[in-house]
Amino acid sequence: MVQKAKILLVDDRPENLLALEAILSALDQTLVRASSGEEALKALLTDDFAVILLDVQMPGMDGFETAAHIKRRERTRDIPIIFLTAINHGPHHTFRGYAAGAVDYISKPFDPWVLRAKVSVFVELYMKNCKLREQAALLRLQLEGGGEGGHGKEAAGLLAELSARLAAVEEQAEALSKQLDDDSADAAAVATAAHLERKLTGLRRALDALEPGTGAAPTLPAQS
Repeated sequence: MVQKAKILLVDDRPENLLALEAILSALDQTLVRASSGEEALKALLTDDFAVILLDVQMPGMDGFETAAHIKRRERTRDIPIIFLTAINHGPHHTFRGYAAGAVDYISKPFDPWVLRAKVSVFVELYMKNCKLREQAALLRLQLEGGGEGGHGKEAAGLLAELSARLAAVEEQAEALSKQLDDDSADAAAVATAAHLERKLTGLRRALDALEPGTGAAPTLPAQS
């Protein structure tokens, strides 16, 4: 059975949480509610999440402050955050969201289809990352097993293939970053590209750790 990804929904208004659940239920993933920033941080202490939908305006700890706490924690800093806000105060307000670490910033009322599509992308990335972590662990065991039954050579060949594929993606990401490296670039695209670069860096470190003789266990990014 494929394990479902968890999506954290943070909003102080129950009707908004209910609406988000109705929109995202079609993804067939585990939806977790939090009615405050403090409650969200508590949930993040024990569970891993594919993506966080975070309301900006909340009493007490608002969305920006909550995001700052999330990004300061080693365990949670790479979880993608989508900010949701009912009031658009202009570009400065939007850029503040990206500065806080958001990968997207959506004003209410939003298109349910668009929101669901964006969330599904991060869920898919998360699931792929989990699968890669499992494969990396298996590959490490095969490499440590040496040449028993030819598994060592097979693992080494697979490692070389994965490294080559990752190199091709790294080149594409570098080209994308160069295209976005100007003042007119869309803030959402820049934030997403930066998130992708961080993920690729983590994957490269993990593959390097799998090289025979490194003596280090691979550490893959916890989130996508």
